[in-house]
Amino acid sequence: MESMLNKLKSTVTKVTADVTSAVMGNPVTREFDVGRHIASGGNGLAWKIFNGTKKSTKQEVAVFVFDKKLIDKYQKFEKDQIIDSLKRGVQQLTRLRHPRLLTVQHPLEESRDCLAFCTEPVFASLANVLGNWENLPSPVSPDIKDYKLYDVETKYGLLQVSEGLSFLHSSVKMVHGNVTPENIILNKSGAWKIMGFDFCVSSTNPSEQEPKFPCKEWDPNLPSLCLPNPEYLAPEYILSVSCEAASDMYSLGTVIYAVFNKGKPIFEVNKQDIYKSFSRQLDQLSRLGSSSLTNIPEEVREHVKLLLNVTPTVRPDADQMTKIPFFDDVGAVTLQYFDTLFQRDNLQKSQFFKGLPKVLPKLPKRVIVQRILPCLTSEFVNPDMVPFVLPNVLLIAEECTKEEYVRLILPELGPVFKQQEPIQASNMILLIFLQKMDLLLTKTPPDEIKNSVLPMVYRALEAPSIQIQELCLNIIPTFANLIDYPSMKNALIPRIKNACLQTSSLAVRVNSLVCLGKILEYLDKWFVLDDILPFLQQIPSKEPAVLMGILGIYKCTFTHKKLGITKEQLAGKVLPHLIPLSIENNLNLNQFSSFISVIKEMLSRLESEHKTKLEQLHIMQEQQKSLDIGNQMNTSEETKVTNVGNQQIDKVFNSIGADLLTGGESENKEDGLQNKHKRTSLTLEEKQKLAKEQEQAQKLKSQQPLKPQVHTPVAPVKQTKDLTDTLMDNMSSLTNLSVSTPKLSASSTFTSVPSMGVGMMFSTPIDNTKRNLTNGLNANMGFQTSGFNMPVNTNQNFFSSPSTPGVNKMALGAPPTLPNFNALSVPPVGAKQTQHRPTDMSALNNLFGPQKPKVSMNQLSQQKPNQWLNQFAPPQGSPGVGSSVMGTQMNMIGQSTFGMQGNPFFNPQNFAQPPTTMTSSSSASNDLKDLFG
Repeated sequence: MESMLNKLKSTVTKVTADVTSAVMGNPVTREFDVGRHIASGGNGLAWKIFNGTKKSTKQEVAVFVFDKKLIDKYQKFEKDQIIDSLKRGVQQLTRLRHPRLLTVQHPLEESRDCLAFCTEPVFASLANVLGNWENLPSPVSPDIKDYKLYDVETKYGLLQVSEGLSFLHSSVKMVHGNVTPENIILNKSGAWKIMGFDFCVSSTNPSEQEPKFPCKEWDPNLPSLCLPNPEYLAPEYILSVSCEAASDMYSLGTVIYAVFNKGKPIFEVNKQDIYKSFSRQLDQLSRLGSSSLTNIPEEVREHVKLLLNVTPTVRPDADQMTKIPFFDDVGAVTLQYFDTLFQRDNLQKSQFFKGLPKVLPKLPKRVIVQRILPCLTSEFVNPDMVPFVLPNVLLIAEECTKEEYVRLILPELGPVFKQQEPIQASNMILLIFLQKMDLLLTKTPPDEIKNSVLPMVYRALEAPSIQIQELCLNIIPTFANLIDYPSMKNALIPRIKNACLQTSSLAVRVNSLVCLGKILEYLDKWFVLDDILPFLQQIPSKEPAVLMGILGIYKCTFTHKKLGITKEQLAGKVLPHLIPLSIENNLNLNQFSSFISVIKEMLSRLESEHKTKLEQLHIMQEQQKSLDIGNQMNTSEETKVTNVGNQQIDKVFNSIGADLLTGGESENKEDGLQNKHKRTSLTLEEKQKLAKEQEQAQKLKSQQPLKPQVHTPVAPVKQTKDLTDTLMDNMSSLTNLSVSTPKLSASSTFTSVPSMGVGMMFSTPIDNTKRNLTNGLNANMGFQTSGFNMPVNTNQNFFSSPSTPGVNKMALGAPPTLPNFNALSVPPVGAKQTQHRPTDMSALNNLFGPQKPKVSMNQLSQQKPNQWLNQFAPPQGSPGVGSSVMGTQMNMIGQSTFGMQGNPFFNPQNFAQPPTTMTSSSSASNDLKDLFG
């Protein structure tokens, strides 16, 4: 790698040194920048050819440089002869102007080290192309080394040389004197040009007379640069010291021979013995046969043989050579026509350009790019010719690589993209570009597409020509993916919509809809829903093709994964538009079926989506409802348990007292009491509703929660205690306490409240309020601060066994605190346990007023005391006074027909204060005997 870099560095250094040493100080460098050494030419290939650029205009040129170091070996007078010969040739070339002669851009300039002049851009000399690489940089450029002449190039090149000689012989009356491959230059476009007029001879006769050309005798002592190349020189130059126009034609014959024989001349000349060599050559020419010209094409072989004839008069002149059939090749004629294009009028040019596409495929690509393309692009300055030239340029572009297209063709197309005048030509240009849009989009860079191609497309959509609009609409989808979204949204789509709405052509309208349908995938969903779909309802025509185009856009939008139509759009805009269109009379059966199929698909999607939404909404509502019910149940249960726990024990005793006080009433009064109980307790409907809510709550709790799962904390339900069992246990404890307490005197008036079933005066701070119980107890309890009455209720037995009629066990929540029943049996501190005096009970008269029929003493006396008392005897297996005995006595008392009021035994004056203790069952019996005895 390092060695290669060093080699490259040395080469560059050498070339730079050569250029510096050759051109440094020459006035040519003031106006031109000298570049790379590319070729050599002129007599003996003594001129080095460099690339160059004019500083002021950046115009490309070729710089010919003769380095005087080449002639250092010669003596001074020889040097002067050489310099004079070179100067004479360049000066003569500068004076002559013809397309077949090399064009000089800057005249010869001499410095101390070199001679230099500038010409049109040059590729190489014919000698370089044929393999003579003398005076070329090493290594030889691959462009020259691998260069191969095509047949059309050879034919047309020789034709050009013939035309150049014809100009010199006929118009200038001059003999070139040294027509060789070194003096034929191939310019940048591949044209063959003549140079090297070092030994030219002009006619001495006036123009109206036969030209006469003086000739100098061959001097072998002169330097080689001061003599023409003898291998291409006619025999008469040496043998008869004469020259004429035919002498140049002999040289042309030798050049033709060399071109078809890889640069080898027909004869090799010994320069040391020039006369002997030419004498031998003359004999060979007289016997020249076709076998010696086998490499020359047959159609020109005879003409070459004539050109090499010993007799000058037999040789064809230059004008005759330009007309031989060999040069009638289509390619050569085409190239010749391009060279004379500037002489043609527009009609001739247009006819030629129309036929050119048939010829271009027959020509080599290099010839087309080098020779034809520059001529075509030069015609873009003529607006009337652009529609004829443009198809050929685009045809050439198809054969070019992308780099060649960008470098050679695209810069020339820029002004054509923007051309709008004249209108007819502009429309034709749009049509041509649209037909080749795939080519432009494939090889044009994205920036140029946006800046040059898209504006042209916009103009095409607005063009008055229906053909252009149709073609434009057809090709837009092919490059829609290359258009940036803002340009498509703000520039392209509005123009397509305007073309659809404003045109009077059905084809344009249909193509607009088809174009929109194809580019939907490059658009945004909401832009389609908000801009494209509403536009469809603005289309006025109802032709079947238009309706199917509308249906196609709806279907593409509906089924496309990226786009889609919302159910609101379907229900509110799309279906109301499509359904009326589906019954248009212009539609056939297949078209109607297409409409119905799309409509059904839309309806199915609409139903499915909305049903799913409603189901999800319903599930969410049910889930929310279950959460609300669960929270409500938890709150209500906690509240009820707390309230019930605080109230149940008071309500039980209130109910017991009320039953004891009303136990002796009749069935009618009992019904009234039950009605009152119903008014203050929960109704059956409320209880049923509450039971259903509890059941529903239980189901919801057991139900699997919906996703997303919501875990609702459930407060533990407090288990309620059976207050009946609690009450019975408390009463039993009271009984046990009374048994262990000393008995009072037998003269006590009323010593056993439980056994008598009368009202007990309890001093309690219980609030006199009404509470609703949910366990079936009677809620009609009137609490007083001084005590409460316990009426006898024949239908309720609070102290009986579960089989006894009345209230069964009551499931009540355990109250937070239980009343201290020891207060009923333990006297207060300091109280005297003496017989109580009768207390004024007149306040009870209102309570025991005339509510039941009075029972007379006679009726009471009719029953035997023992018989009546026996009714209070405890049944077999009774648990004792606290339970069934008390219940049996209460039932019997309630069932008796005597009343309390009016009975002397129940006079309020006979009532004593409640005892502080409760006696056993035997004590109660004794008290009753004393009371009723």
